[in-house]
Amino acid sequence: MKLHPLLVCVPLILFSACTRQGLVSIAREDHFALEIGRLEDQIDLYNLEGGRSNRKTSLAMRDGLFYIADGNGGKVVHYTSYGDLLFMIYNEKTNPPPLTLRTDVETEGVGTRGAFPYPLEEPGNITVDTRKHIYVEDRLPYERRSFDTENRIIEDAIVLHFDANGRFVEYLGKEGIGGSPFPKIERISVSVQDEFAVVCRMPTGWNIYWYDAEGVLLYFLPLRNEIIPTPPDRMPVFPSIDTIAVSPDSRKLFIKVDYYRETFDESTNTKLGAEPDSSVIWMMNVEDGTYSGTIEVPFFEHHVTENNRRITEKLLYSLLGAVKNDRVLLIFPVEDGYSIMILSVNPHEQRRGFIQVKDEELQYNAFYISAEGILSALLATDFQAKLVWWRTDRLLEEGSPL
Repeated sequence: MKLHPLLVCVPLILFSACTRQGLVSIAREDHFALEIGRLEDQIDLYNLEGGRSNRKTSLAMRDGLFYIADGNGGKVVHYTSYGDLLFMIYNEKTNPPPLTLRTDVETEGVGTRGAFPYPLEEPGNITVDTRKHIYVEDRLPYERRSFDTENRIIEDAIVLHFDANGRFVEYLGKEGIGGSPFPKIERISVSVQDEFAVVCRMPTGWNIYWYDAEGVLLYFLPLRNEIIPTPPDRMPVFPSIDTIAVSPDSRKLFIKVDYYRETFDESTNTKLGAEPDSSVIWMMNVEDGTYSGTIEVPFFEHHVTENNRRITEKLLYSLLGAVKNDRVLLIFPVEDGYSIMILSVNPHEQRRGFIQVKDEELQYNAFYISAEGILSALLATDFQAKLVWWRTDRLLEEGSPL
């Protein structure tokens, strides 16, 4: 059953005292929680019935509304910020019959609190456009999968398109509507004018497919490992693409590349391994594949004491996503939560902060950054999953703490 909303009436205090090595602590708003289970207002986060491996659970937030793709449960659910379930798209074979949602909603017209059957196999990444149309990753049955012999990878993913009321519109593959399956999908993201991108990762590199709002393929960008850009002053280093984010308000990609250098034992000149050298986000124009700028990513510095010596470890942030006006949000796990950082091409716009996540809420995390910069999350304990957000967009306001 649905739990009552948590703390929704508590006034927002955005910034509390500076903590965690001087980071600004951003107040958290807890909206509601879901019990673990298989009913329509529960989430099958841990696959309680067994028989299948644990699958991805992902989250999207648009205009204060939450959308969850429950991979174990084989369903997509849509909630208000108060935890009211508006509709569910579900696989009848893996879900019990709905108890509170109508299954007889008319095919046309606006339906509220409806349950719509669809044979979801394994819903994964999810995103929502300005029309409230839902795009969700799914996997094909075994007999419909294909094998790319050139890249030696299984292609078994598609993107399902549902309208704002939860009704199926079409499925998309590489070529667009009804196309062939994708390789491994890393993320799907909505961009300017409800265009959307599918970012795929392969052993040989990355493929990015860019579509218009009607599902027509506009651009295809293959990024191969051997042509990853390297700043001329970083040689010799070894580049590795960490992840690729999609701009929400332009035809642009943000490609985070981490650079490593070999380490040696100076006394024997023996190679010891590799360590991080630097991290750069390259901005790419989707229309012509050219690079339009870079964003230098500083290390997260962790101070430790070894043998009575103070040592500074330089660690790499993870790119969570892009927000409007060519900004990106990065994250790094620390004690009691995460250190976050917002960067842009202007180094003076750098903002840092801290978000609290309790130890017992770390059983499973799913984060989502909105185009405006609001950071939402699904935080799981052993018994429930909480839907929360932090108004990290306020960090971007003029005069906010650096």
